[in-house]
Amino acid sequence: MKKLLFIVLLFTAGQVLCAAPLSLPKGVIAVSPRPAPPLVLQNMDGQSFDLDKAGRQWAFVHFWASWCGPCRREIPSIEKLIAGMADSPLSFAIVNTAESDDTVFTFLGSVAPEINTLMDYDGLVTEAWQPRGLPSTYLVDPQGMIRYVVIGGQAWHSREYQDFLRHLTGDEK
Repeated sequence: MKKLLFIVLLFTAGQVLCAAPLSLPKGVIAVSPRPAPPLVLQNMDGQSFDLDKAGRQWAFVHFWASWCGPCRREIPSIEKLIAGMADSPLSFAIVNTAESDDTVFTFLGSVAPEINTLMDYDGLVTEAWQPRGLPSTYLVDPQGMIRYVVIGGQAWHSREYQDFLRHLTGDEK
């Protein structure tokens, strides 16, 4: 009887832990789900990216500019995050807002040479997403719904954020 009670308690504890709300890292805000606006842009090499065609997986959509102090500090962390999660089912759309190729190339060359940013030359895609400031990050679920927003620079390469993103994508290690 004691063995059966122990098994029932263990099963119940497992159910409670599985149902526990996801712990959000600093700066990550859960929002009421809403459809992500279209995001179709090219990188500096002319390769096109379409969020709708990126596959049914979570997407990390990040808006930044080189003149933005927090963006300047955050971009190297995002470069490390991308490298650290290369094997995960997470797509990355890093969007530069309304700057020239020369400005972006010079900036990234000195702080994050491996980042392959999308170029929103006229700022219209950024305007459609309506970030409250730069940098801003949106986490979009596999159904194309914005689920989380992050305003301001974060230490994305830290264990806390990588664990959170791996949990979202079901790629926990």
